[in-house]
Amino acid sequence: MHTLLALVMVAAGPVPVATTGLDWQPCGTEKGVSCATLTVPVDWARPRGATIGIAIAKREATDQAHKVGTLVFGPGGPGDSGVDRVVGNAGRFRDLRARFDIVSFDPRGVGGSSAMTCDPVLMQAAPDPVLTSAKQFQETLRHNRELWADCERRTGPVWRHADTLSTVRDVEALRKALGERQLTFHGSSYGTLLGQEYASRYPGRVRAMVLESVTDHSSRDTASFLSAQAWAFEDAFDDFLATCPECAEPWQRLYADPGRGGMTRFDLIAITHKLLKDGEYERLAALIKSGQGQHVRLDVVIPAFCADWSLPVHSYADYRRILRQAERVAPDTHFPAQAFALTMCLGWPHVTNPQHDLDVRTRVPLLLLNSRHDPATGINWARNVERQLGSRGVLVTYEGTGHGSYSLSACMREIADDYLVDVTVPARGISCPR
Repeated sequence: MHTLLALVMVAAGPVPVATTGLDWQPCGTEKGVSCATLTVPVDWARPRGATIGIAIAKREATDQAHKVGTLVFGPGGPGDSGVDRVVGNAGRFRDLRARFDIVSFDPRGVGGSSAMTCDPVLMQAAPDPVLTSAKQFQETLRHNRELWADCERRTGPVWRHADTLSTVRDVEALRKALGERQLTFHGSSYGTLLGQEYASRYPGRVRAMVLESVTDHSSRDTASFLSAQAWAFEDAFDDFLATCPECAEPWQRLYADPGRGGMTRFDLIAITHKLLKDGEYERLAALIKSGQGQHVRLDVVIPAFCADWSLPVHSYADYRRILRQAERVAPDTHFPAQAFALTMCLGWPHVTNPQHDLDVRTRVPLLLLNSRHDPATGINWARNVERQLGSRGVLVTYEGTGHGSYSLSACMREIADDYLVDVTVPARGISCPR
């Protein structure tokens, strides 16, 4: 137990039943790791229609006699593989492996769960993520429509049903198949949106839920979405500049003329975002001082992201207005890497899960974890989600940098593990030192 904090105790809830509806088979190279396939409808509105298989992986608890139950991990992205996390990277939950079976999955459209397939030539031909003319705006619209039609032909009907609300139904089916009366869940990054939506739809089924690196899905329009991301990027960049004040001027020179470093302007923003996200301040300083950058792809599963976010941009003039608003929020960094989402989803025809305020009525408060300086999921997002949750949410802050505070701080990990094992809810306002 974490003895240094004031804590509120909540009963842990019922012990899970032992039945299972999955055919587990050994996979990977380690003992106690197995894989299965969960069959679910492609379209949950048509439960007797076409089906897809969701790839599942499990790592058995090392102390079965004292096992609490099953911990389901919600991967990020959208596009990360939960199966790979369980089979090949067990270190993340090393202190929980005695008390829980660790289970995760490839969300629909990812890896072993009907992965999205598109023409690689069309994918490579995508326009620059930062648009500079009305002509490029129209070319992007045309390219997107051609690409999406090709992807849907190759991928099949799951292309139109890869949104988070569909994945929520998959997780509920997984809970039932695991024989768990209630869900114990740890979602990271985009997996926090999955957790929020699950808790909204199935509040009585939540035993404990950790949301790490928190996504806020309440932005009402495109400009507020991008400005919130711009604030987080600027905040993380300014934290970096406090360690390297001499980096400010050469970074701005690179921004003004990125071609001399073999980059586009978006390349500079993207590599800066990635190194800030990974807490790689020394590498970022070296890159800036050398003036030599690199190309970074920020891949996500298109129909998962675009179906979850209504980010309309009506014209090139509208696009420029949105970016100018972001630059007013972030005068040092100009615009965030997430600007690529505007062009990636430009013209998307069917948003099935648009932004909305949370309505969560779980008995146990959700535990939110976030770094103070995270360019991907900023503390501004985490605070706004805590505000929406009210008494049903408690935010713990890591007073450092980087994305994924559970893996960055032993203090954060201990608080989260106590909560998951015993449903021990920390007092409001707790933080962990850098």
